[in-house]
Amino acid sequence: MLVVRDTEIKGRGIFADQDFDQGEIIEISPVIVIPKQQVKLIGKTVLCNYYFDWHGESCAIALGFASLFNHSYRPNAFYRKKFDEQVIEIIAHKYILQGQEITVNYNGKVDDSTPIWFDAVE
Repeated sequence: MLVVRDTEIKGRGIFADQDFDQGEIIEISPVIVIPKQQVKLIGKTVLCNYYFDWHGESCAIALGFASLFNHSYRPNAFYRKKFDEQVIEIIAHKYILQGQEITVNYNGKVDDSTPIWFDAVE
């Protein structure tokens, strides 16, 4: 189970309300796929910070908690896009204790230190 709480420096975040084992699926979020013809429009909305790049040049808004996980270059979880099923899975990269914030690397790989579009805080 997951809960949304305020963090000290990142605004709101997603926290574990139970322990998760490494490799355990934390969340399966269905997505709304935004066609490539409409992707530029999303940049003019508040959703511009919450979408995932999707198959081809489209993007997707994840329902559930998936669009609300904070970024970390040392994440304890990662995401996997399942294009055919139109879902995003959030999976524990390491053991996560109840009460810990769950973070993912927005670059898509846990060890990718490529700068993102904002100044990341750890």
